[in-house]
Amino acid sequence: MKLVSTKLIQSEDTLAQSLYDEQGVILLARGMKLTSNVIQKLLDRGITYVYIEGDIDDDQYYEPVISDQLRQKAVHTLNDTFRGIKQAGLLSKSYVLQTKEMELKEVVDQILYEVEGNESSLTLLSDIMITNDYILQHSLNVAIYSIAIGKQLSYTSEQLKELGIGALLHDVGKIFIESEILNKPSSLDETEFQIIKSHTKLGFDYLRSYPGFPKNVAQCAYQHHERLDGSGYPLGLYDKDIIPYAKIIAVADVFDAVTSNRVYREALLPHEALEILYAGAVREFDITIIEAFKKSIAVYPEGLMVNLSDGSSGKVIRQNKHLCDRPIIRVTEVQGKILDNPYELNLGKVMNTLIKEVIKNR
Repeated sequence: MKLVSTKLIQSEDTLAQSLYDEQGVILLARGMKLTSNVIQKLLDRGITYVYIEGDIDDDQYYEPVISDQLRQKAVHTLNDTFRGIKQAGLLSKSYVLQTKEMELKEVVDQILYEVEGNESSLTLLSDIMITNDYILQHSLNVAIYSIAIGKQLSYTSEQLKELGIGALLHDVGKIFIESEILNKPSSLDETEFQIIKSHTKLGFDYLRSYPGFPKNVAQCAYQHHERLDGSGYPLGLYDKDIIPYAKIIAVADVFDAVTSNRVYREALLPHEALEILYAGAVREFDITIIEAFKKSIAVYPEGLMVNLSDGSSGKVIRQNKHLCDRPIIRVTEVQGKILDNPYELNLGKVMNTLIKEVIKNR
């Protein structure tokens, strides 16, 4: 399989991953031949990268972070919860959460179970749902990333469950904001920006009215845009006043936001998103959390084509556990010459060779 920018897909390429709708139902099945019409629909929906089948002797396949069954359950539960909250309105307080509490907790339990049992590095870059509901996909991704970080930080099972619920619901306040503002393709004016920022307080007020969740869950909604140097919102809190869960969700939130395609910009690849986090380390984000995150994710996902510092090129085929920025490469070209017999190069063992750049064309 090969991870390819959607802009570079060609007619008759074969899909190597299934694509889902917001109900978790498969819309495009793995093995499907892509037509120009389908490719255009993917572009229109903002799908940035997909896996396509590679050479005939390429036995590599895509292993999703969470199972199809869990994805379907998680998406269905989140969709029902968010729709119910929106229909009931802010004045309903937390009536919807009373009916959905057990389902949300079951989703978090199953995410925790599958993440703990998954020895591979995480990549959600092409765990694609074809949906217009960004909050839905984003909430699930942030929960998976946050749980993976908490696991690296040796959080207890109960802490991971609290963190998972807080991450799933961290953006719940956005449900009460007009979609025209949330999805505006151009720059927000000052009034609109203040409305967007209000989602933290709206989410906090909504969640704290429900006694079924720990107090930290509401604080996750309130504090996930706070920054260590006091430059965040809504309260301008400093490092020591921000709860640890919110610091974790802040990292997962930014990473997923910049690696997701949005109406106003194209998605970044994971290594580019990490550079943004490291640029804000110490000043905005907790460096310990960033380092834990780096150990959890595939900085260069399988299927990505790369150029190496020694003049060779190839495809990422496997990850090195805890060395996620130094994967194993199937080298197919050296100094511009295509090899008859490609070979594997383990960057975890050959430390004097680096990934120089990602190949974004075909």
